[in-house]
Amino acid sequence: MHISVIGCGYLGAVHAACMASLGHEVIGLDMDESKTVQLNSGVPPFYEPDFAGLLAEQVGEGRLEFTTDPGRITQAQIHFIAVGTPQLAGRYAADLSYLRAAVRTLVEVADTAQGPAVIAGKSTVPVGTAQHIQQVCDDSGKDLIVVWNPEFLREGFAVADTLHPDRIVYGLPDDLHRAEVGRRFLDDCYAGLLAAGTPRLLTNHPTAELVKVAANSFLATKISFINAMAQLCDATGGDVTQLAEAIGYDDRIGKKFLRAGVGFGGGCLPKDIRAFMARAGELGVDEALTFLREVDAINLRQRDKAVEMASKLLGGRFVGHKVAVLGAAFKPDSDDLRDSPALEVAQQIWSRGADLVITDPAAADALRSKRPNLNVVDTVAEAVAGADAVLLLTEWQEYRDLDPLELRALVRTPNIVDGRNVLDPQRWQDAGWTYRGMGRHGGPAAAEQRV
Repeated sequence: MHISVIGCGYLGAVHAACMASLGHEVIGLDMDESKTVQLNSGVPPFYEPDFAGLLAEQVGEGRLEFTTDPGRITQAQIHFIAVGTPQLAGRYAADLSYLRAAVRTLVEVADTAQGPAVIAGKSTVPVGTAQHIQQVCDDSGKDLIVVWNPEFLREGFAVADTLHPDRIVYGLPDDLHRAEVGRRFLDDCYAGLLAAGTPRLLTNHPTAELVKVAANSFLATKISFINAMAQLCDATGGDVTQLAEAIGYDDRIGKKFLRAGVGFGGGCLPKDIRAFMARAGELGVDEALTFLREVDAINLRQRDKAVEMASKLLGGRFVGHKVAVLGAAFKPDSDDLRDSPALEVAQQIWSRGADLVITDPAAADALRSKRPNLNVVDTVAEAVAGADAVLLLTEWQEYRDLDPLELRALVRTPNIVDGRNVLDPQRWQDAGWTYRGMGRHGGPAAAEQRV
């Protein structure tokens, strides 16, 4: 098929390359010329495992190209919209300006004289957006059929999640004829995935729009729940990792997303739950999602908790102390700094007077550009040399594998805050470190209760 992808950021570029690998002819459209030049050279503008090779292969074989010229996508049979929908400044609601611009472009350039074309939305949007886009298309007189086809990518696993998804959702129009045409076009696009047994769910527009934000809200709630339990463990002397393991054996709960730490971040979960709350308010059902406010608050408190733990290890003040932060990206196998808990914790510690040094295997260059105030180094050894406290805030495998004895020889004072609960406390304590985890160390109140 002939396919266009509007918006060639993280989602769009990966989707475009994966669709080309399925045998389609794909053109990615983005208004950032430097980005399209880089993509056309086969070099990703962001870090994502397995993507660089796939991109270079598909560009090299001629099935994939990128452009800033909307006139190049006129003949596409499916137009995937993959633009960003960030949080509006000062508000919870989603910023749909990029989406509206994409729709205006498609209405202007799409050629439907020989038959219909499908607009397939990938972006995460407030419920009701697809029906609005369909009305805009209808008013234009173009034979454009809107289908909502939400994405479920995990950064670090984006290629695998696109080529081997656990489900594919089609949000189809209410009109039966249009729904059938939209279904057929997407079935042709995803024929290889469907033949491999990937489940396909057919819904209406609102349901498909709700799927992504509902899933993200559930995951955010699960993360904040275990972080709330970590706070209780700190107050009582419990161990949240053992608690999580115990409740995770219940198959109604499951073990995934039950690791306490400094919380979630990135470009999806935080802004999606806030936009979900904002949309519920617009629909007059804001009370249905008030629990998400506490989910958000618990998540943000975990960042403050990590700062507090580090401060206590240093006698209550950061001034005069060197602090090493391991990790800046919001998660491992990514260079994404958007709403990163690690970066916010580092920024808070720096603002309170610490001699702060931070490192990250993938995000260091982006960090130097975005936060020139921070001292960014390339290696763990540089970061921890002479440090009075080390904070592990992004669980890169190379940080999980650190040898506490070797690291002990580099620091000035062996204090470590395990902000992701991925280290073995006993191993680090045996090596002479003062270890603090999230919900893995009882405070004074807990000690009094045990006495």
